[in-house]
Amino acid sequence: MVRDPIGWMRDEYNKLVDANLNWRIRELQGPSTPSAMIDGKEVIMLCSNNYLNLSNHPKLKEAALNAIKSHGAGSGSVRAIAGTMDIHLELERRLANFKGAEAALTYSAGFATNEGLIPQLVTKNDAIVSDELNHGSIIDGVRLTKAKRFVYKHTDVADLERVLDEAEKDNPEKILVITDGVFSMDGDIAPLDGVVKAAEPHGAMIYVDDAHGEAVLGEGGRGIVSHFKLTHEQVHFEMGTFSKAFGTMGGHVSGSRDMVNYALNKSRSWLLSGSHPPATAASCIAAIDVLETEPIHVKTLWENREYFVKGLKDMGYDTGFSQTPIIPAMTGESSKAVALSDGLYDEGILALPIVFPMVARDKARIRNIMNSGLSMEQLDIALAAYEKIGKRVGII
Repeated sequence: MVRDPIGWMRDEYNKLVDANLNWRIRELQGPSTPSAMIDGKEVIMLCSNNYLNLSNHPKLKEAALNAIKSHGAGSGSVRAIAGTMDIHLELERRLANFKGAEAALTYSAGFATNEGLIPQLVTKNDAIVSDELNHGSIIDGVRLTKAKRFVYKHTDVADLERVLDEAEKDNPEKILVITDGVFSMDGDIAPLDGVVKAAEPHGAMIYVDDAHGEAVLGEGGRGIVSHFKLTHEQVHFEMGTFSKAFGTMGGHVSGSRDMVNYALNKSRSWLLSGSHPPATAASCIAAIDVLETEPIHVKTLWENREYFVKGLKDMGYDTGFSQTPIIPAMTGESSKAVALSDGLYDEGILALPIVFPMVARDKARIRNIMNSGLSMEQLDIALAAYEKIGKRVGII
């Protein structure tokens, strides 16, 4: 019998379909806006990471067009060879200033930042201590290391202290503590001040993935380090992404000049990836300009968040541990999450189900993400749909 080299893929996919766990990709036909065209249907968007609606801001679009005219459509190389343009260096200067850090380094994506930087921070003689609900990109970055791995209970500083003491028994040369800033499934915030306090006696490095806190938390959207009034002498690696609230694309890390110098010499995902197209770098700079001069976007985002959470809770929904514009509507069973999402789509609301294995079997939910561009009228329409379909499905 001749082996079928790729037939196993079909079998595995069909298992996902049979269990109703496969991703059904919807087509966005036009810009990512609060009211968007999806699969030929106009819907209110409740699942975009475009928190501040900046991907449609005229300043970002104008900056991108101007950069194409002045610098071309692509950079032509990786950053380390011939792909570092003045516009890339300007972005890193502006980002470091915005973050209150000595220096910053941009990557092709947030995933590339974690996957490329984390493995260069520790060796087999070191230890990594990680929150049990950290993002998959952190998990993959940790797997690429040879360090001994320890896990502490989610956002539990007392357990972190216990695990750090346990890690010390092996006398590691270095300890790296890693946590998400905002956890993307529940919308809760890491107690970063407590993490810092627990880690300091051990001389541990602290790495925070602030992908979902960036341009959302902190003074003027400066992120979780700002939110807790910490410094980059206390939090050594503030990783983030431009592809969420900044409305563009790419990853980055902020901290000391020594950190950046080390990373750009050691991190393969930086050394071996093409640099941002000029239009992307320019629109990232423009996003920082908007955040520094137009605070209304962050203010409105939080106002929308508070309004929507109250509306869901008032009708009986469990919004889990949300502290941010990520707002789960808990359903428990995966089948109920899928049914609720399908019913919402019929009502003109795009809000996708999060089911096992992305969350525990009995923790399925719809993950709503607020947007500063959503009007009160749109939020009311969405809440009315949640009430109608929630009652039909038997959630409320």
